[in-house]
Amino acid sequence: MWSYIDARDGAQAIVRALGYDKPGFDHFVIANADTVMSRPSTELMAEFFPRTEFRAPVDGTQSLCSIDKARRLLGCEPQHSWRDHASA
Repeated sequence: MWSYIDARDGAQAIVRALGYDKPGFDHFVIANADTVMSRPSTELMAEFFPRTEFRAPVDGTQSLCSIDKARRLLGCEPQHSWRDHASA
């Protein structure tokens, strides 16, 4: 789904997960907030998955993998986008 993770944000997620003190097992999607593509996510979905329904609004190049649970429970917030390092 064109998602990626910057190594620094992945490390942040690991540190936060190690500090998550709930008993048992849980799972999280760890990804950056944007995709690796320059095209809007809704355009990509329309082209490659035309019959797939959106259940939540998607803005621009927003990741199509929900990272909301990691944000909510671990406090993970991606800080590093490839766009910050790409020249125009």
